[in-house]
Amino acid sequence: MSTVDVIIPTYKPDIALLRLIDDLERQSVRPSKVIIMNTEEKYWDDLLSKSKENPQEKYDNIVVEHVTKAEFDHGETRNRGVSHSDADFFLMMTQDAFPRDKVLISSLLKVFDDSDVAAAYARQYPKSDCNLAERYSRKFNYPTEPMKKTQADIPRLGIKTYFCSNVCAMYRRSMFDELGGFIHKAIFNEDMVYAGTACKKGYAICYVPEAGVIHSHNYTCAQQFHRNFDIGVSQTEHPEIFAAVSSETEGKKMVSQTIGHFKQMGKAYLIPHYIVMCGCRWLGYKLGRNYRKLPKALLPKLSLNKEYWL
Repeated sequence: MSTVDVIIPTYKPDIALLRLIDDLERQSVRPSKVIIMNTEEKYWDDLLSKSKENPQEKYDNIVVEHVTKAEFDHGETRNRGVSHSDADFFLMMTQDAFPRDKVLISSLLKVFDDSDVAAAYARQYPKSDCNLAERYSRKFNYPTEPMKKTQADIPRLGIKTYFCSNVCAMYRRSMFDELGGFIHKAIFNEDMVYAGTACKKGYAICYVPEAGVIHSHNYTCAQQFHRNFDIGVSQTEHPEIFAAVSSETEGKKMVSQTIGHFKQMGKAYLIPHYIVMCGCRWLGYKLGRNYRKLPKALLPKLSLNKEYWL
């Protein structure tokens, strides 16, 4: 039987992380290891002191490695997590995503019966406090139909061909090693760069809606700006993946459909704020795409990942 490890980067983890670990341990396919890549050891110690519960004492399969904030990198920290794994497959998750049921791991694992599949990602469901715009974006980005995406789908799907989210995505270890893992320095999009590389090498990326996690954010306009600045930077730094496909077409389609959704619901009063937020996203993205033309001292102020520029 195939083995699966779970890898979770954490920063300032709270009690919810312990619930996530419990949920993973109760999966129908139990992970061989749950590998925590924690940023700043003091925050892990804080969690243990507040919870009075140590997952490494509760379970026999927990591995914890600490990195400093200066060391953390979206790609390389995850690569270090993979180095602790000797399983056939590994599941990347974030500390704020929770399995919707007990078959998350088994549902993702099934699609790897197809030997072409390099990675598979789960459907994301909104939290109960999720705002309507973010709730609709989940519906837009995570439909009900499964997809197997290859390089041949570029004319039809565009940038969505390479979409894959490390909020919850499973990888075939042998292909991961063959492709060289995640990029070693990543401000963002380490998952999409990997997916694009895999597709270009002739492999497939699967979307598995039967595998579900609860995950959403109510970002402020400022947070949207900083996040999209980093997205723009990552796309500029990896023209081998993003130069031939435009992400703006999909963005415009989502904006148009979201506004239509608000009107249909009789909530047109939400549109002005949504348009302002979209403007912040667009401005952040455009600045990120042109970051090389900006003063270097300004870049950490525009970015969500300030340590990246040190």
